[in-house]
Amino acid sequence: RRLTKPGVKATYFSVKSAYSITEGQAEFPRLVRQAKRGLISIERHGRVEAFLVSRERMEAIAETMELLANDEFRTTLADYR
Repeated sequence: RRLTKPGVKATYFSVKSAYSITEGQAEFPRLVRQAKRGLISIERHGRVEAFLVSRERMEAIAETMELLANDEFRTTLADYR
């Protein structure tokens, strides 16, 4: 059985940009636009506290979580590997 739709490629997370909370507050509208191009981390005292992701990326994450919660899918994935 096919695990993905034809033409669908895998994508991986990488942090494109990191901003302090203060910078994030001042630049929020721009960061929301930028999140469409990649993951953004928000830091406090040099430690990542949150991530800003696009709606499309969040939907993909939720779909992946739903698939991985499905026993039949996990079995199919294990057989494929």
